[in-house]
Amino acid sequence: MRFLRGYNDAVVLGLARSGTVTRGELAERSGLTPQAVSKVVGRLVADGLLVESGTRNVGVGKPRTLLKLVAGSRFALGAQVERGELRVVLTDLAGDVLDRAVTPLPADPDPAALVGELVRLVAPMRTDRLLGVGVGFVGPLDHRTGTATALGERPDVPLRDLAERALGLPVVVDKDTTTAIVAESWRRGEELRDAVLVLVGAGIGVGLLLGGRVHRGARTNAGEFGHTTAQLDGPPCACGRSGCVAAVHDRAARAGDLAAATSVVGRAVADLVRLLDVDHVVLAGRAVLAAPEAYLAGVRARMRLPVDVGITPLADDVVAAGAAMLVLSEFYGRPR
Repeated sequence: MRFLRGYNDAVVLGLARSGTVTRGELAERSGLTPQAVSKVVGRLVADGLLVESGTRNVGVGKPRTLLKLVAGSRFALGAQVERGELRVVLTDLAGDVLDRAVTPLPADPDPAALVGELVRLVAPMRTDRLLGVGVGFVGPLDHRTGTATALGERPDVPLRDLAERALGLPVVVDKDTTTAIVAESWRRGEELRDAVLVLVGAGIGVGLLLGGRVHRGARTNAGEFGHTTAQLDGPPCACGRSGCVAAVHDRAARAGDLAAATSVVGRAVADLVRLLDVDHVVLAGRAVLAAPEAYLAGVRARMRLPVDVGITPLADDVVAAGAAMLVLSEFYGRPR
Protein backbone atom coordinates (compact mmCIF):
# COMPACT_ATOMS: atom_id res chain seq x y z
CA MET A 1 0.00 0.00 0.00
CA ARG A 2 1.75 3.07 -1.27
CA PHE A 3 0.13 5.69 0.98
CA LEU A 4 -0.42 3.78 4.23
CA ARG A 5 -0.05 5.90 7.36
CA GLY A 6 1.37 4.57 10.61
CA TYR A 7 -0.25 1.31 11.65
CA ASN A 8 -1.25 2.62 15.08
CA ASP A 9 -2.92 5.66 13.52
CA ALA A 10 -4.90 3.31 11.24
CA VAL A 11 -5.96 1.15 14.18
CA VAL A 12 -7.23 4.08 16.22
CA LEU A 13 -9.05 5.71 13.31
CA GLY A 14 -10.64 2.40 12.37
CA LEU A 15 -12.05 2.04 15.87
CA ALA A 16 -13.19 5.66 15.95
CA ARG A 17 -15.31 5.06 12.82
CA SER A 18 -17.65 2.89 14.88
CA GLY A 19 -18.71 5.82 17.10
CA THR A 20 -17.51 7.92 20.02
CA VAL A 21 -14.85 6.20 22.13
CA THR A 22 -12.63 6.98 25.10
CA ARG A 23 -8.86 6.65 25.20
CA GLY A 24 -9.25 3.72 27.58
CA GLU A 25 -11.59 1.93 25.19
CA LEU A 26 -9.17 2.51 22.34
CA ALA A 27 -6.36 0.95 24.37
CA GLU A 28 -8.50 -2.04 25.39
CA ARG A 29 -9.87 -2.74 21.92
CA SER A 30 -6.66 -2.09 19.98
CA GLY A 31 -4.15 -3.84 22.22
CA LEU A 32 -2.02 -0.69 22.26
CA THR A 33 -0.65 0.69 25.50
CA PRO A 34 -2.38 3.74 27.02
CA GLN A 35 0.78 5.73 26.35
CA ALA A 36 0.78 4.75 22.67
CA VAL A 37 -2.93 5.61 22.37
CA SER A 38 -2.33 9.05 23.92
CA LYS A 39 0.42 9.80 21.39
CA VAL A 40 -1.68 8.63 18.45
CA VAL A 41 -4.75 10.56 19.62
CA GLY A 42 -2.64 13.69 20.03
CA ARG A 43 -1.43 13.41 16.43
CA LEU A 44 -4.91 12.74 15.06
CA VAL A 45 -6.48 15.61 16.99
CA ALA A 46 -3.72 17.94 15.79
CA ASP A 47 -4.40 16.80 12.19
CA GLY A 48 -8.11 17.49 12.65
CA LEU A 49 -9.12 13.84 12.16
CA LEU A 50 -10.43 13.36 15.72
CA VAL A 51 -12.09 15.82 18.06
CA GLU A 52 -12.95 15.67 21.76
CA SER A 53 -16.72 15.41 22.14
CA GLY A 54 -18.04 15.50 25.69
CA THR A 55 -17.46 13.06 28.53
CA ARG A 56 -18.76 9.73 29.81
CA ASN A 57 -18.93 8.45 33.38
CA VAL A 58 -17.14 5.11 33.67
CA GLY A 59 -17.32 3.74 37.21
CA VAL A 60 -15.41 5.52 39.96
CA GLY A 61 -13.26 8.52 39.13
CA LYS A 62 -13.53 11.49 36.87
CA PRO A 63 -15.52 11.23 33.63
CA ARG A 64 -13.65 9.98 30.55
CA THR A 65 -13.25 12.28 27.54
CA LEU A 66 -15.00 11.06 24.39
CA LEU A 67 -13.33 11.17 20.98
CA LYS A 68 -15.20 11.40 17.69
CA LEU A 69 -14.11 11.01 14.07
CA VAL A 70 -14.29 14.23 12.05
CA ALA A 71 -15.80 12.75 8.91
CA GLY A 72 -15.39 15.95 6.89
CA SER A 73 -11.69 16.24 7.62
CA ARG A 74 -10.68 14.17 4.57
CA PHE A 75 -12.35 13.02 1.36
CA ALA A 76 -11.79 10.42 -1.36
CA LEU A 77 -13.14 9.88 -4.86
CA GLY A 78 -14.10 6.50 -6.26
CA ALA A 79 -14.90 5.46 -9.81
CA GLN A 80 -16.55 2.41 -11.32
CA VAL A 81 -15.74 1.57 -14.93
CA GLU A 82 -18.47 -0.79 -16.10
CA ARG A 83 -19.38 -1.85 -19.60
CA GLY A 84 -21.31 1.14 -20.92
CA GLU A 85 -20.98 3.43 -17.88
CA LEU A 86 -18.56 5.47 -15.75
CA ARG A 87 -19.70 6.36 -12.23
CA VAL A 88 -17.77 8.65 -9.84
CA VAL A 89 -18.64 9.28 -6.18
CA LEU A 90 -17.22 11.49 -3.45
CA THR A 91 -17.02 10.09 0.09
CA ASP A 92 -15.93 11.49 3.42
CA LEU A 93 -13.62 9.83 5.95
CA ALA A 94 -16.54 7.83 7.34
CA GLY A 95 -17.20 6.39 3.88
CA ASP A 96 -20.53 8.17 3.37
CA VAL A 97 -21.34 9.08 -0.26
CA LEU A 98 -21.72 12.85 -0.56
CA ASP A 99 -21.95 13.34 -4.31
CA ARG A 100 -22.01 11.32 -7.52
CA ALA A 101 -21.86 11.71 -11.29
CA VAL A 102 -22.57 9.18 -14.05
CA THR A 103 -21.85 9.21 -17.78
CA PRO A 104 -22.25 6.62 -20.56
CA LEU A 105 -19.18 4.93 -22.02
CA PRO A 106 -18.64 2.99 -25.24
CA ALA A 107 -18.62 -0.78 -24.73
CA ASP A 108 -14.91 -0.82 -25.59
CA PRO A 109 -13.57 2.58 -24.44
CA ASP A 110 -10.27 3.96 -25.67
CA PRO A 111 -7.95 4.42 -22.64
CA ALA A 112 -7.34 8.11 -23.37
CA ALA A 113 -11.07 8.77 -23.78
CA LEU A 114 -11.82 6.86 -20.57
CA VAL A 115 -9.29 8.89 -18.59
CA GLY A 116 -10.62 12.09 -20.18
CA GLU A 117 -14.14 11.28 -18.99
CA LEU A 118 -12.79 10.47 -15.54
CA VAL A 119 -11.06 13.86 -15.37
CA ARG A 120 -14.28 15.58 -16.47
CA LEU A 121 -16.43 13.92 -13.78
CA VAL A 122 -13.84 14.38 -11.04
CA ALA A 123 -13.29 18.12 -11.67
CA PRO A 124 -16.44 19.46 -9.90
CA MET A 125 -15.85 17.21 -6.86
CA ARG A 126 -12.26 18.15 -6.13
CA THR A 127 -11.54 19.56 -2.68
CA ASP A 128 -8.47 20.69 -0.75
CA ARG A 129 -8.74 17.71 1.60
CA LEU A 130 -8.93 15.06 -1.12
CA LEU A 131 -6.71 12.02 -0.47
CA GLY A 132 -6.88 10.47 -3.91
CA VAL A 133 -8.96 8.51 -6.42
CA GLY A 134 -9.81 4.83 -6.45
CA VAL A 135 -10.93 3.00 -9.60
CA GLY A 136 -12.93 -0.21 -9.61
CA PHE A 137 -12.39 -1.93 -12.95
CA VAL A 138 -13.48 -5.19 -14.51
CA GLY A 139 -10.77 -7.86 -14.31
CA PRO A 140 -8.39 -9.27 -15.12
CA LEU A 141 -5.95 -6.63 -13.91
CA ASP A 142 -2.84 -6.26 -11.79
CA HIS A 143 -3.74 -4.36 -8.64
CA ARG A 144 -0.09 -3.94 -7.69
CA THR A 145 0.82 -1.98 -10.81
CA GLY A 146 -2.61 -0.60 -11.68
CA THR A 147 -2.45 -2.25 -15.10
CA ALA A 148 -5.71 -3.17 -16.83
CA THR A 149 -5.91 -6.09 -19.24
CA ALA A 150 -9.63 -5.95 -20.02
CA LEU A 151 -9.78 -3.08 -22.53
CA GLY A 152 -10.83 -5.08 -25.56
CA GLU A 153 -8.03 -6.29 -27.84
CA ARG A 154 -5.54 -3.67 -26.64
CA PRO A 155 -2.30 -4.59 -24.90
CA ASP A 156 -2.09 -4.07 -21.16
CA VAL A 157 -2.99 -0.48 -20.21
CA PRO A 158 -1.20 1.29 -17.31
CA LEU A 159 -4.49 2.75 -16.11
CA ARG A 160 -3.19 3.94 -12.75
CA ASP A 161 -0.25 5.84 -14.26
CA LEU A 162 -2.41 7.41 -16.97
CA ALA A 163 -5.00 8.55 -14.43
CA GLU A 164 -2.41 9.88 -11.97
CA ARG A 165 -0.76 12.00 -14.68
CA ALA A 166 -4.09 13.36 -15.88
CA LEU A 167 -5.57 14.03 -12.43
CA GLY A 168 -2.46 15.05 -10.52
CA LEU A 169 -3.68 12.92 -7.62
CA PRO A 170 -2.74 9.54 -6.10
CA VAL A 171 -4.72 6.76 -7.81
CA VAL A 172 -5.28 3.13 -6.86
CA VAL A 173 -6.85 0.59 -9.24
CA ASP A 174 -8.49 -2.67 -8.20
CA LYS A 175 -11.05 -5.17 -9.45
CA ASP A 176 -14.66 -4.03 -9.18
CA THR A 177 -15.57 -7.03 -7.04
CA THR A 178 -12.71 -6.28 -4.66
CA THR A 179 -13.66 -2.64 -4.22
CA ALA A 180 -17.25 -3.73 -3.58
CA ILE A 181 -16.23 -6.02 -0.70
CA VAL A 182 -13.99 -3.23 0.60
CA ALA A 183 -17.12 -1.05 0.79
CA GLU A 184 -18.96 -3.66 2.85
CA SER A 185 -15.93 -4.24 5.07
CA TRP A 186 -15.44 -0.51 5.67
CA ARG A 187 -19.14 0.02 6.38
CA ARG A 188 -19.65 -2.94 8.73
CA GLY A 189 -16.27 -3.10 10.44
CA GLU A 190 -15.44 -6.06 12.67
CA GLU A 191 -18.93 -7.52 12.19
CA LEU A 192 -17.74 -8.74 8.80
CA ARG A 193 -14.77 -11.11 8.83
CA ASP A 194 -15.61 -14.02 6.51
CA ALA A 195 -17.81 -12.89 3.63
CA VAL A 196 -18.32 -12.91 -0.11
CA LEU A 197 -19.88 -10.18 -2.21
CA VAL A 198 -21.47 -11.58 -5.37
CA LEU A 199 -21.66 -8.99 -8.16
CA VAL A 200 -24.16 -9.95 -10.88
CA GLY A 201 -24.12 -7.52 -13.77
CA ALA A 202 -22.49 -7.67 -17.19
CA GLY A 203 -20.62 -10.66 -15.73
CA ILE A 204 -20.54 -12.46 -12.40
CA GLY A 205 -17.70 -12.15 -9.91
CA VAL A 206 -17.07 -12.22 -6.19
CA GLY A 207 -15.16 -10.11 -3.75
CA LEU A 208 -13.60 -12.13 -0.93
CA LEU A 209 -13.11 -11.15 2.70
CA LEU A 210 -11.40 -14.00 4.55
CA GLY A 211 -10.33 -13.73 8.18
CA GLY A 212 -11.03 -10.00 8.09
CA ARG A 213 -8.73 -9.38 5.12
CA VAL A 214 -9.50 -8.77 1.48
CA HIS A 215 -8.23 -11.73 -0.53
CA ARG A 216 -6.85 -10.89 -3.98
CA GLY A 217 -4.90 -14.04 -4.79
CA ALA A 218 -1.40 -14.59 -6.16
CA ARG A 219 -2.08 -12.58 -9.35
CA THR A 220 -4.58 -10.14 -7.71
CA ASN A 221 -7.38 -11.73 -9.75
CA ALA A 222 -9.16 -13.92 -7.22
CA GLY A 223 -12.93 -13.98 -7.54
CA GLU A 224 -13.46 -14.96 -11.20
CA PHE A 225 -16.50 -16.83 -9.94
CA GLY A 226 -18.51 -16.43 -13.11
CA HIS A 227 -16.00 -18.58 -14.99
CA THR A 228 -16.38 -21.67 -12.84
CA THR A 229 -18.29 -24.51 -14.49
CA ALA A 230 -22.00 -24.83 -13.76
CA GLN A 231 -23.02 -27.13 -16.64
CA LEU A 232 -20.64 -29.37 -18.54
CA ASP A 233 -22.67 -29.22 -21.76
CA GLY A 234 -23.74 -25.62 -21.21
CA PRO A 235 -23.59 -22.61 -23.53
CA PRO A 236 -20.29 -21.12 -24.73
CA CYS A 237 -18.79 -18.37 -22.59
CA ALA A 238 -16.85 -15.26 -23.59
CA CYS A 239 -13.80 -16.73 -21.83
CA GLY A 240 -13.62 -19.49 -24.45
CA ARG A 241 -14.98 -22.29 -22.26
CA SER A 242 -18.49 -23.69 -22.03
CA GLY A 243 -21.03 -23.96 -19.24
CA CYS A 244 -19.61 -21.21 -17.02
CA VAL A 245 -21.85 -19.84 -14.27
CA ALA A 246 -22.06 -16.47 -16.05
CA ALA A 247 -22.99 -18.03 -19.39
CA VAL A 248 -25.67 -20.31 -17.94
CA HIS A 249 -27.10 -17.43 -15.89
CA ASP A 250 -27.10 -15.07 -18.89
CA ARG A 251 -28.85 -17.61 -21.13
CA ALA A 252 -31.67 -17.91 -18.60
CA ALA A 253 -31.85 -14.14 -18.07
CA ARG A 254 -32.01 -13.43 -21.82
CA ALA A 255 -34.83 -15.97 -22.13
CA GLY A 256 -36.75 -14.09 -19.43
CA ASP A 257 -36.58 -17.07 -17.05
CA LEU A 258 -35.83 -15.22 -13.81
CA ALA A 259 -36.42 -18.30 -11.65
CA ALA A 260 -33.79 -20.27 -13.59
CA ALA A 261 -31.34 -17.36 -13.58
CA THR A 262 -31.57 -16.89 -9.81
CA SER A 263 -31.39 -20.63 -9.24
CA VAL A 264 -28.08 -20.78 -11.13
CA VAL A 265 -26.65 -18.06 -8.90
CA GLY A 266 -28.09 -19.72 -5.80
CA ARG A 267 -26.52 -23.10 -6.56
CA ALA A 268 -23.15 -21.55 -7.34
CA VAL A 269 -23.15 -19.37 -4.21
CA ALA A 270 -24.09 -22.35 -2.04
CA ASP A 271 -21.07 -24.22 -3.42
CA LEU A 272 -18.87 -21.20 -2.74
CA VAL A 273 -20.09 -20.99 0.85
CA ARG A 274 -19.29 -24.66 1.41
CA LEU A 275 -15.85 -24.22 -0.13
CA LEU A 276 -14.82 -21.12 1.86
CA ASP A 277 -16.94 -21.54 5.02
CA VAL A 278 -18.03 -17.89 5.10
CA ASP A 279 -20.95 -16.67 7.18
CA HIS A 280 -22.04 -13.61 5.16
CA VAL A 281 -23.15 -13.32 1.53
CA VAL A 282 -23.79 -9.88 0.06
CA LEU A 283 -25.55 -9.59 -3.31
CA ALA A 284 -24.96 -6.64 -5.64
CA GLY A 285 -24.94 -5.62 -9.30
CA ARG A 286 -27.42 -4.49 -11.93
CA ALA A 287 -29.21 -7.82 -12.28
CA VAL A 288 -29.68 -8.15 -8.52
CA LEU A 289 -30.92 -4.58 -8.10
CA ALA A 290 -33.43 -5.12 -10.92
CA ALA A 291 -35.00 -8.09 -9.09
CA PRO A 292 -33.71 -8.07 -5.50
CA GLU A 293 -36.33 -10.29 -3.90
CA ALA A 294 -35.96 -12.93 -6.61
CA TYR A 295 -32.17 -13.14 -6.19
CA LEU A 296 -32.45 -13.17 -2.40
CA ALA A 297 -34.95 -16.03 -2.58
CA GLY A 298 -32.88 -17.90 -5.18
CA VAL A 299 -29.75 -17.81 -3.02
CA ARG A 300 -31.44 -18.42 0.33
CA ALA A 301 -33.32 -21.42 -1.05
CA ARG A 302 -30.01 -23.20 -1.71
CA MET A 303 -28.37 -22.49 1.65
CA ARG A 304 -28.09 -25.39 4.05
CA LEU A 305 -25.83 -23.54 6.48
CA PRO A 306 -26.53 -20.62 8.88
CA VAL A 307 -25.40 -17.85 6.54
CA ASP A 308 -26.57 -14.24 6.51
CA VAL A 309 -27.66 -13.35 2.96
CA GLY A 310 -28.48 -9.74 2.09
CA ILE A 311 -28.28 -7.05 -0.57
CA THR A 312 -25.83 -4.19 -0.30
CA PRO A 313 -27.53 -0.96 0.84
CA LEU A 314 -25.06 0.98 -1.32
CA ALA A 315 -27.00 -0.11 -4.42
CA ASP A 316 -25.45 1.19 -7.68
CA ASP A 317 -22.70 3.00 -5.76
CA VAL A 318 -21.13 -0.07 -4.13
CA VAL A 319 -18.18 -0.46 -6.53
CA ALA A 320 -17.38 3.26 -6.82
CA ALA A 321 -17.87 3.86 -3.09
CA GLY A 322 -15.65 0.87 -2.36
CA ALA A 323 -12.97 2.30 -4.64
CA ALA A 324 -13.06 5.52 -2.61
CA MET A 325 -12.91 3.53 0.62
CA LEU A 326 -9.93 1.65 -0.77
CA VAL A 327 -8.14 4.99 -0.93
CA LEU A 328 -9.26 5.76 2.63
CA SER A 329 -8.10 2.35 3.83
CA GLU A 330 -4.67 2.85 2.30
CA PHE A 331 -4.35 5.96 4.46
CA TYR A 332 -6.43 4.90 7.46
CA GLY A 333 -7.11 1.16 7.27
CA ARG A 334 -9.44 -0.86 9.47
CA PRO A 335 -7.69 -2.58 12.41
CA ARG A 336 -6.65 -6.21 12.16
